[in-house]
Amino acid sequence: MAWNLSFISEKDFKNHVRATIMKYGEKLESYDLKRFNSNLIDPIKLIFDKSVYHTSWEEIVNNEIFLQRDKSNNNDIGYFHQNIFSYFEGCEVPQAGWDVIYRNPDGIQMPDGDVVHTLYVEMKNKHNTMNSASSAKTYIKMQGQILEDDDCACFLVEAIAKRSQNIKWTTKVDGKNVQHRLIRRVSMDQFYSVLTGEEDAFYRMCMALSGVINAVVNEEESVSVPHDTVIDELRKVANVYEEQPKDLAMAMAVYMLGFNTYMGFGDKMEQRFGNGSGNDGMLKSIYGYAKRLE
Repeated sequence: MAWNLSFISEKDFKNHVRATIMKYGEKLESYDLKRFNSNLIDPIKLIFDKSVYHTSWEEIVNNEIFLQRDKSNNNDIGYFHQNIFSYFEGCEVPQAGWDVIYRNPDGIQMPDGDVVHTLYVEMKNKHNTMNSASSAKTYIKMQGQILEDDDCACFLVEAIAKRSQNIKWTTKVDGKNVQHRLIRRVSMDQFYSVLTGEEDAFYRMCMALSGVINAVVNEEESVSVPHDTVIDELRKVANVYEEQPKDLAMAMAVYMLGFNTYMGFGDKMEQRFGNGSGNDGMLKSIYGYAKRLE
């Protein structure tokens, strides 16, 4: 298929996708029981979720693993959204200060009729990620930039906005509603349009993305599908409670992730394998038990 993105070459786009995937790093590593519980699982929530949503233990554990990976991956997707602009003509991605700076000597037309030659950009992954204090701080920063340079505009660009938009950003500073025609709230598609002059530029990037990701994943030997062992290890721990019904035995294994030092919970394991100190000791007992079953 012919490459139809005029604002970034196929080679540069592929390199950027590869760099984003490589930033996933350790998150591509498989999850074992110790890693799964490294931030302390809430066993009560896990058991509520399993029962209320009528899922299997395997499904609920895999969902939790996905959520843990997803929390870290948001930063990597932020890298993708921001650093792609380093390949766009006239764009700079500074190390500090602003997320993106765009300069066009021919001028940049604003919706209200103004023409400026520089855009200073703050980027957010989602429209609802800033609280009131953060919004006020960002607006004041933009206000200061416009006072310093009257030939610029400032954009708050949202990758996931409520709608396609390029509007004056209205927010509160010191309890007062503020807005300025050159301080704007802009969705990602509209930002691509401003930079490239092509209304469907973001759409066409999205259409190319899936194929390029698949190509990179297929080419990179270091990008492997994780093989998670959490559910298998939990089943081995559940075997300690062989006198209990199967579902309750698995619930006990899950409880032990968070409550192994709580009164009553550790007694069974301690009787079988001796005392451990805190969570690490409990996990050592779990692993010791798992090894005996192998």
